[in-house]
Amino acid sequence: MTSIDLNADLGEGFGRWRLTDDEQLLTVVTSANVACGFHAGDAATMRRVCAQAAERGVRVGAQVSYRDLAGFGRRAMDVPPAELAAEVAYQIGALEVFARAAGTRVSYVKPHGALYNRIVHDEAQAAAVVDGVVLADASLPVLGLPGSRFLDLAAEAGLPTVTEAFADRAYTERGTLVPRGEDGAVITDADAVVGRSVELARSGTVVAHSGERIPVRARSLCLHGDTPGAVELARRVRAELAAAGVRVEAFV
Repeated sequence: MTSIDLNADLGEGFGRWRLTDDEQLLTVVTSANVACGFHAGDAATMRRVCAQAAERGVRVGAQVSYRDLAGFGRRAMDVPPAELAAEVAYQIGALEVFARAAGTRVSYVKPHGALYNRIVHDEAQAAAVVDGVVLADASLPVLGLPGSRFLDLAAEAGLPTVTEAFADRAYTERGTLVPRGEDGAVITDADAVVGRSVELARSGTVVAHSGERIPVRARSLCLHGDTPGAVELARRVRAELAAAGVRVEAFV
């Protein structure tokens, strides 16, 4: 039977403001990418989400980002490699405190937003993120786009790598994500997202923005927690995967 991990970006609030329905999404996903305070999240939120994830047996991952609360981590930034490596390690370490307090641990690392897309091609920034993960814990798996420099460098450094796909994001014919600023970059039709989820899990392919079918072989599928109706959509995706004979389980 084919299997796939379902991950979602959680803890993306700050203070009294909450963007994601963490509690309900944690009843669906198998891995939780928890914001570590640089693009969203604060200490109380991190602690709460770690406790809820541990209670439900969901794996906790550190969603590391550029230091960009105002831009939600989606603005291009130029951070010196040594500084970026330190900030990545800092975010992982902060989340680890709350994960261990909840009786679990940080099980993987996933970059967020502009950083995620930058390290697909940028050698220096990708190497800095790898250095930061190794500094925090050289055994941590990392999530990234198939074919990215980040995953290549992570593998060279001895980090376990996990390829990831996005059912609600448009792809270019090269297998990269269409930038959010372009029309059609985010897929909002629920039926299309569900269908693409099954397609990605079963065939390892998806139709790109150009209409061309491309390979996107992934061990984990991301469900964005800030999408309107995210909880119901996640439930539909999981149900349709099961109906298609796909086992949903964590990759670690």
